[in-house]
Amino acid sequence: MIPSAGYIPDFLTPPTTGPDLSAALDQVRATPRHRLARELGQLAESRPLPSWTTSLARPGNAALASLARALAVYYRALLEPHWTHVRTVVGSDVALRTRALLDGGTRALLEGLRPLARWNEPILEVDYPVERDLHLDGRGLLLVPSYFCWRRPTALADPALPPVLVYPVPKNPLDVTHTTEDGLIRLLGRSRAAILTAVARRNAPTTSDVAAAVGLALPSVSYQIGVLRDGGLVASHRDGKSVLHAATPLGLRLLDATAP
Repeated sequence: MIPSAGYIPDFLTPPTTGPDLSAALDQVRATPRHRLARELGQLAESRPLPSWTTSLARPGNAALASLARALAVYYRALLEPHWTHVRTVVGSDVALRTRALLDGGTRALLEGLRPLARWNEPILEVDYPVERDLHLDGRGLLLVPSYFCWRRPTALADPALPPVLVYPVPKNPLDVTHTTEDGLIRLLGRSRAAILTAVARRNAPTTSDVAAAVGLALPSVSYQIGVLRDGGLVASHRDGKSVLHAATPLGLRLLDATAP
C-alpha cells in the first residue's frame, strides 16, 4: 500500500503531534469509510492492490483495526530500536531552520530549503515528482522534516487537506554501533568530545556559545570545530556575522552510541 514512488494514500500519513505512535494509529482507525474507498480507488489506478484491501472500506469490518496493529508491529520491530537516532537527526534540522526563521524571518527559512525548493515570491517552487499547483488560500504551510523522505519533497495528494510539505533531512544509513564515553574521549580527545557534545545539545550554537559551554578559549574552540568539521562530525554555515554549527548525522550517531 506504500509504493517506493508515486501516490500514497493520505490516510496512512495522518497529522499528529503526539509523543508516540498511538495517536497516529487512532487517527488511522478513525478514517471515514468514504475516504478509504476514494483513496484506495486512486491507489488502484496505479498498481494492483492485495485482495484484503477491498474490505477496508466495508462498514463493520475489522480490517482497518488489523492494519493499525500491523503498523504498530512494524514500528516496534524495525523503527523503534533506531528512533532516538531518527529524532536526533530530525531535531538537528529543526534547530537549524528555527534559527534561520528567528534571525531572518520567513524569507530566510524558505530560501534555506534550496535546492529542494526555491522561494520566488509569492510562489514556493518545489522539486516535486509531478506537475501540480497547490493554492494555500490563506492556510498555513506545515514544513515536515523527514528521515524517511528521499531525493525530493512530497506532499499530501488531497488539496483539501491542510497543506504540508515533507522534505528529506541529510542522513546516512542507520548503523548499529556501540562505544562508551571513555572510548569517545580516547577517539576524539577530551576537548573535541566536549565540543561535539555541546554543539549537539544546543540549537545551532555560535562558536562563542560553544566556547562558553565548554569553558575553553574562543580560538581553541574555533580550531577544534574546524577539525570536527573536516572529519564530517560538524556542519557549519555563516549567518550574517556569526557562524552557526550543528552536529552531522555521523556526529550524532557517534554521540548516540555512547548513550545508555
